[in-house]
Amino acid sequence: MIGRIPLQPLRAWLDQNARWLLRALVIAAVLLATILIARRPSVIYIGLVIGIGAALVLIRKPVIGLAAVIIGGLVIPFGLGTGSESELNPPLLIILLLLVIWLLDMVRRHDIRLLPSRTNLPLLIFLVVVLLSFGVGQLPWFVVSAAPIRAQLGGLAIFILSISAFLLTSHLVNDQRWLERLTWLFLALAAFYIAGRIVPLLSGITSKLYTPSAVGSLFWTWLVALAFSQAVYNRHLRPVWRVCLILLVSMTFFVGMTRDIGWTSGWAPALVTLAVILLVGSPRLGVALVLAGVVIVLLMPQVVTDLLVVGDNSYSALTRAEAWNILLRIVEVSPILGLGPANYYWYTPLYSILGYHVNFNSHNNYIDLVAQLGLAGLVCFLWFSWEVGKLGWQLRSRVPEGFAKAYVYGAIGGLAGTLVAGMLGDWVLPFVYNIGFAGFRASVLAWLFLGGLVALGRITHSNGKMPQAGSPD
Repeated sequence: MIGRIPLQPLRAWLDQNARWLLRALVIAAVLLATILIARRPSVIYIGLVIGIGAALVLIRKPVIGLAAVIIGGLVIPFGLGTGSESELNPPLLIILLLLVIWLLDMVRRHDIRLLPSRTNLPLLIFLVVVLLSFGVGQLPWFVVSAAPIRAQLGGLAIFILSISAFLLTSHLVNDQRWLERLTWLFLALAAFYIAGRIVPLLSGITSKLYTPSAVGSLFWTWLVALAFSQAVYNRHLRPVWRVCLILLVSMTFFVGMTRDIGWTSGWAPALVTLAVILLVGSPRLGVALVLAGVVIVLLMPQVVTDLLVVGDNSYSALTRAEAWNILLRIVEVSPILGLGPANYYWYTPLYSILGYHVNFNSHNNYIDLVAQLGLAGLVCFLWFSWEVGKLGWQLRSRVPEGFAKAYVYGAIGGLAGTLVAGMLGDWVLPFVYNIGFAGFRASVLAWLFLGGLVALGRITHSNGKMPQAGSPD
């Protein structure tokens, strides 16, 4: 009979050599993966190796993943195919990986909870509504079939990962320096894109790096929000950097209002963002400029009309109004929880829009929310936006001068611009049959930087006084 094997010495040896064993396993795994790739080259194998390496890095320093989301969203133009027209781009994959690591870490620490914030409750209820609406979407509301389950899951993923991006940023950023790094990283990448739109020698490079979906409406909104607020209100920033940021904002509006003039979603939310920042940070100047704008509109209405109805904007406004009227009739069958993610698109041919029975979407985030998640989803989203805005308003008098105060002003303006962008398209929560997964590259910026506002509030409360940063290092 075989006796019992003594386990205590084995456990002691494992405890003493755990680090070396982990390193040996990692090296062995990398060597094995290299052999597999060499014998049978495959994008899946390469992606697996990259994913394992990224996971090991993010386990040790998960906040790095937020920087990777910005980089991956803006300058990595490819993703993993799904067998459909959509692909899983880097921001989607990185947010998903960060979410898994974050949840597993909370389980490991036996501390499953969210850090205190008034934004948590509306966001969690919003998540519950999303899940309930997904369940409701499986019911046979009309004689035609709902969206394929793959599309429904895609719509569900966009909601969940957007919420996750906000929560991850608000919880992982525990040091103002990381918020600064994320801000300057985004502005540096954005400045390179804008330079490529103006300087012909750079256009060939930027056109390959930045896909159209990476520079959606919220890219312009948050570029203006962060650059303008830091330039005007970060008095600890060196003058040369403040001048550079003002030039960046000026070039952004030059591109948006001359070369992309017909794309209202580009310059209009950014203009609202700038106005709100001035109204909050410099009320007298802000009011004076707003009044000046009103006078210009009254004296030169044709200029404003040309800006708004250029191209196919007038036809677009007509079709959108008709689409909204039809969608409100469709959602009458389930007004509280909506028809579920992605489903309404498959019900639209039942109604005639300008004489045609075709699939269409609303091009409006608020109508989309009602159609997919019902009035409950819309109320939760507006409640969440209110709490974020309220937090920013409270923080503006609590944070010190420098980067922190400028960031608060920028976040308030960015929130206003984001809400306006939601009126012009599904830019905030991309609809799977319109902007889709690709649009998440730009939409995630709003969720990240608004999450940064919550993190800044927590840092202010815990530290009392934060370092006052100077120039971007």
